[in-house]
Amino acid sequence: MIFNQVRSKCPFLTRVSSAFLRKSGPSFGIFASRCPVMGKVLSSDAQQQQKQPSSSLAAHAAVTSRPDYCPFHAPAFPCRRDCLSSNGNHCTLDFTNPASGDGAAQKKPAPVPVPVTAESDDAVAASAKDGANCPFSHLFEQMDDREKKTMEKGAFDFEAFFGRKLDEKKNDASYRVFKTVQRLAANFPRAENYYRSAEKSVREMREVTIWCANDYLGMSRHPTVLRTAKDTADKYGVGAGGTRNISGNGILHEALEAGIADLHRKDAALLFTSCYNANDTALTVLGNELPNLIYFSDSGNHRSMIEGIRHSGAKKVIFRHNDVDHLEELLQKADPAAPKVVAFESVYSMAGTISPLKRMCDVAHKYGALTFVDEVHAVGLYGSRGAGVGEEIGAASDIDIVSGTLGKAFGVHGGYIAGGRNLVDAVRSYGAGFIFTTALPPMNVAAALASIQILSGDEGRELRAGHRCAVGVAKTKLTEAGIPIGAVPSHIIPVQVNEAKACQAVCDDLLNDHGIYVQAINYPTVPRGEEKLRVTPGPFHTPEMTDRFVDALLAVWEKHRLSLRPPSERVVGGEAAARLVPSQA
Repeated sequence: MIFNQVRSKCPFLTRVSSAFLRKSGPSFGIFASRCPVMGKVLSSDAQQQQKQPSSSLAAHAAVTSRPDYCPFHAPAFPCRRDCLSSNGNHCTLDFTNPASGDGAAQKKPAPVPVPVTAESDDAVAASAKDGANCPFSHLFEQMDDREKKTMEKGAFDFEAFFGRKLDEKKNDASYRVFKTVQRLAANFPRAENYYRSAEKSVREMREVTIWCANDYLGMSRHPTVLRTAKDTADKYGVGAGGTRNISGNGILHEALEAGIADLHRKDAALLFTSCYNANDTALTVLGNELPNLIYFSDSGNHRSMIEGIRHSGAKKVIFRHNDVDHLEELLQKADPAAPKVVAFESVYSMAGTISPLKRMCDVAHKYGALTFVDEVHAVGLYGSRGAGVGEEIGAASDIDIVSGTLGKAFGVHGGYIAGGRNLVDAVRSYGAGFIFTTALPPMNVAAALASIQILSGDEGRELRAGHRCAVGVAKTKLTEAGIPIGAVPSHIIPVQVNEAKACQAVCDDLLNDHGIYVQAINYPTVPRGEEKLRVTPGPFHTPEMTDRFVDALLAVWEKHRLSLRPPSERVVGGEAAARLVPSQA
C-alpha cells in the first residue's frame, strides 16, 4: 500500500501515528475512507488482486500512475506536493507490498511516466505549509475530539468498525428501519403512524391500518384486560421490584402459573419475561444437566430454540422441516441409551406451516425422546380453550414440554413453559435466564390471567371463529387477485416477494401511499431470496378493509413490476381457504 511518501508531506496523514500505520489491518479504513486517493486505490487493488493475486504491486502502480486517481496531478485538485518525488517529468511512488511479512517498503523498478505541471519550489513550499489546496487537510479538522484522539493513538476505532458493518447491511437491504406505529386501543386495528415528511423536520401523524400485528385477537385492548391491568397497577404499582427470588414473587405470579398449567393440562408452569427467554433458558438447562443429551431440532426452528440448544453445549442433530421420516431415520442412528429431546414448533411464524405434531410426538416417544414443542403462534388461537394445536388435534398429552407466549394472541407480555413438576422446578432452580431476570410486573401478570380466562370460554371461541373467517376471506381475495401467497394451512399468510429491496419498497409504498402497514420480512429472519410480507388478518379486519388492502397491494405490485400468478393458479378451494389445521396434522 502507498502511504510512506504521501504521508510525509500530507497535513492529514501526518496526524496519524506511525504505530497506527504499522498496525493498519481493519483500522487502515479509518483514514483510507477519508482520503480520495487511498479509497480508490484500495478499491481498485482489491479488484485487481482477485483477478491477479500475485501482482498486487503492479496493480498499485497501474492504478496510482493515472492522473485521475491522484489529487496531486488531477486538475480538480491543483495542490502540488513533493511527497511524490519529482524526477523531471516523471514521479516515483513508494509502495509497501502487503504480502511481505515485515512490511518493508519496495521500490518500483522503473518509474511510471506521469506529466507534471511545472511549479516553482517556493510555490510548493508555501502550499505545503498552509495546506490551502490539499484535499486531505480539512478532513482532520472536521473530526470530533474522540476520533482525532483515536487516530493519533493508533487505537482501534470501534465506531468506524460498526459503521462499516452497518453499511454492509444497508448495501444488501437487510438494514432495518423501524416504523413508528402506535396502535389505537379504541379503534383496533387502526394505528397512528409518526413519520418525518420531506418538507418538514418535525414528525407528523396519520392514521393507518395494521395488517401484520401478532395481537391476533385484539386482546391487548379488551375492556376486561385493560381494567384488570389498571386496577392492579393502582394497587401494586407498575414494576415487580426484583427477581422472583428477591422481592419479585407475588400471589399473582403463582396464580398465573397455575392457570397456564391448567390450560395445558400439565403439572406445573414457569413464567419468563418472554418466550425467547423461556426457550433459551429451558433448552440450555436440559442440555447442561442431562448427561450426553442429544437434541433433534427441526431446521425451521425459531432462533430462540437454536440459541438455547447452542448455549447448552449438547449434541445437536437437525432434521428436515416437518419431515417425520427423516426424524425417525436420525433417531434410529442415535445411541439408544442417550437421553434425547425432539424440539419443534406447532405453527411456524414466517413460513405459516403447521407441524404434523401427533406423528412427530409418536416417533419421538418410540425412541424414548422427550418432546419440546413451541406453541407460541398457536396458544389462544387453536383448540377449544385456546391451548394450541396440540389441543386442536387431541394430542396435548403427547407434548412433554410446551412453551408459549402471553404477548401474541393473549395480548399482554411474557412467556412460559409447562410440563412435569420436577422438570419445571429444575429449570426454575438451574436456569440463569430465569434466576437473574426481574419478574414480570403484577399488572401484566393479572392482565394475562384475565386474557387466558376469557379465551378459554365462549367469548374466546367466538373470537377464534371470527379470526378464522377473516383469514379465509383474506386468503381467498389475495389468491383470486393473483398475489403469490404461500399455500399454508395456518392463520399466517406469507406474501412472497423473494427480493430484499423490492420487499422493502412494497412495504414503504403501502404505508406511505395507501396507509397500510405490513412489515417487510428480510434476512436474517428469513433466508436471502425468500423475502416476504407476513400478513396476519384478525377478527376486527372487515371485508371492506380486506378489499382496500388487496387493491393497494395490487397497485404497488404493478408499480414495481412484480409477477402475479396466472389465472389457472387463482382458484380457491371453498372451505379449504378457511381451514387452518390440516386433518393429517
